[in-house]
Amino acid sequence: MMGFQSFNAARRTLRGIEAMSMIRKGQVKGVDRGDSVSQVEFINEIFGVSA
Repeated sequence: MMGFQSFNAARRTLRGIEAMSMIRKGQVKGVDRGDSVSQVEFINEIFGVSA
């Protein structure tokens, strides 16, 4: 196991994993399944990071 320091840290991590899974499956409006460019733009918009 990853050894989370708190319940909140584990919860945030799992939410992030689930969000990425939804994006990959094409379950997010405006982000097409298999369109890596729109996925990267969406992640950059949400988290303020670029790949």
